[in-house]
Amino acid sequence: MPMPGAVRRVAIRALEERDRRRARKAPPPDTREIRILLLHANGMGGTIRTVFNLAGHLARNHDVEIVSVVRESPEPFFDVPPGVRVRYLDDRVNGRKGILNRFRSRLTPADETASHWFTLRTDLALLRYIRGRRRGVLIGTRPALNLLIARAAGPEIITIGQEHANLASHQPETRKQILRRYGRLSALVTLTQADLRAYRKALKRRPGRLAQIPNAVTRLNGPPARRTEPVAVAIGRLNHAKGHDLLIRAWAHVHQRHPEWTLRIYGRGPREDKLRQSIEDKGLTGSVHLMGAAEDVGAALGEAAVNVLSSRREGMPMTILEAMSKAVPVVAYDCPTGPAEIITHGHDGLLVPPGKIHALADAISSLIADPDLRTKLATQAQTTAAEYDMTVIGARWDKFLRDLRDRSPEDSAG
Repeated sequence: MPMPGAVRRVAIRALEERDRRRARKAPPPDTREIRILLLHANGMGGTIRTVFNLAGHLARNHDVEIVSVVRESPEPFFDVPPGVRVRYLDDRVNGRKGILNRFRSRLTPADETASHWFTLRTDLALLRYIRGRRRGVLIGTRPALNLLIARAAGPEIITIGQEHANLASHQPETRKQILRRYGRLSALVTLTQADLRAYRKALKRRPGRLAQIPNAVTRLNGPPARRTEPVAVAIGRLNHAKGHDLLIRAWAHVHQRHPEWTLRIYGRGPREDKLRQSIEDKGLTGSVHLMGAAEDVGAALGEAAVNVLSSRREGMPMTILEAMSKAVPVVAYDCPTGPAEIITHGHDGLLVPPGKIHALADAISSLIADPDLRTKLATQAQTTAAEYDMTVIGARWDKFLRDLRDRSPEDSAG
């Protein structure tokens, strides 16, 4: 009886032979149809919001569909842009169904951050969908999806891997597969120049194109902030990476100096109970508030005088740009990739050495104590945020897609 590895090798060889036959009959590259693979389109978070934002822009001139691997909430948290359709491959609103959902994915690296979402059922659904495409563009939005389109998409398809985190943040097995398989992609897009340099250095076999295109800032409701209320705001998923535990420790020092100020933390996540306990242990119950999900980010920022990002790591933190666009001055940890490519220290925000509690407290306190500094940074920040408007970033995507369409097969090889 053949071993699973042998079966897999035979299947791969069969697919490769079929793709060679498909390639001989393949039409010229076509970008009219764009399909964006997303883990959970009905969830909440920065990646989902920015994918919806990009899809809405592309839908002006393309047939755009977001393909959600799973559906765990009945309706999308964010508004689906006009002209964009959403397709779901595995509906889990009433729980995981079928025996195949009991088995873990065989196509997703076990240490990929979202590996627990993927099952044998999603493997088969994704393979069926990807292999069924005969034209257009497939865009992946996380390593598991980028790796799958690199391995399974037919030769007619323009395959784009979009990196929403950064290479260094991925676990060993995921990085190993990235370095082995990303060279099969038509293109890889990073959010930051730092991550682009990391991929250029690490990939021995590169995709047809390596490029950096940042996410566009979402246009938020409401006017710019007045910055008159004694309120600081942090927005982000309540997990270890976002560093809210560090922020609470820093706020204990801020509270001693400025007891009239309050900190509002918007978001949900697995560390909510631990953060709540930390707030109580430090006697900050009346000063730090866990607000839950921000139903209206524009309104939340509109009531703030300071925005804080305390992340241990980032891809490209959209909350910084959103705060800047609302004229809220930002204090951010200078964590690997992201903040330093957006903020010029002392010009349109403040950067703090990563993980330094007292330095973060001092930077926040400096803005609290100096309204003129808040105004100066906020004014420059709006100019910076304008560079990330969809009119600017969307034009870069439009040109990028045209270039991919017009490249010859020889240009895209290897």
